[in-house]
Amino acid sequence: MAVRSQRRRRLRGPSLLFLLLVAVTAAGGVLATFDSGGLRTAGILLLVLGGWAVSLCLHEFGHAYVAYRSGDWSVRDKGYLTLDIRRYTDPVLSFVLPLIFLLIGGIPLPGGAVWINHAAIRSRAAESAVSFAGPGANLGIGVLLVLAVALIEPSYGSVFGPTNGLVAGLSCLAFVQILAFLLNILPVPGLDGFGMIEPYLSYNARRIANQVRPWAPLALFAVLIAVPAISGPFFDLGRELFELLGGNTYAAAEGFAAFPTWR
Repeated sequence: MAVRSQRRRRLRGPSLLFLLLVAVTAAGGVLATFDSGGLRTAGILLLVLGGWAVSLCLHEFGHAYVAYRSGDWSVRDKGYLTLDIRRYTDPVLSFVLPLIFLLIGGIPLPGGAVWINHAAIRSRAAESAVSFAGPGANLGIGVLLVLAVALIEPSYGSVFGPTNGLVAGLSCLAFVQILAFLLNILPVPGLDGFGMIEPYLSYNARRIANQVRPWAPLALFAVLIAVPAISGPFFDLGRELFELLGGNTYAAAEGFAAFPTWR
């Protein structure tokens, strides 16, 4: 009985690896407050990249938690509720590559994935909610970060930009969360946006979607990176939503300036 109780606690509680990612992100936030150019830049990089890794875990946890509440109890046994990045498919494909793409192109690619037993989900509405929970987590994180910036620097909305690296890093990370939300809710097979409408589609539509699901997201990402006529409006929409939520694009741009490929 004691062993079973310990296993349940381990499956439900946050993993040490997730807490380490949180600690790295927090350390980046501290370094970003220094006046030294090198420390400030390193802090912003750690804050944004570490924060993005943390948000990937929370994105997948959102899927798993809503699935668990909707009838799929298998996600607990698979360890999806522990926020451990190793549980969300392959670490390299799910986390390293998205971080690299964020570093070189600013496109917040979807990261890990959780395998849901859809037969156990109680309704089509619940299935849609499971799909929305991931990008919904990104949107929620983005809003919280915007609010945090407002508390740290009440005058951050001025056109003169931020007064410290922490504001720049948090604003950059918030903008990335908004982009991730917009990207994930696109109705493309393989993305969460399609998962939201898939339960209501016909059998033939779902069959065709399954055929293109493996490569459709990759084609979309290639287009966003290589075709400015498409990536431009996408980023413009992200900026508009970011500003609508209270974000400061000047501060976010200063945060992106810490990335050599974005200068």
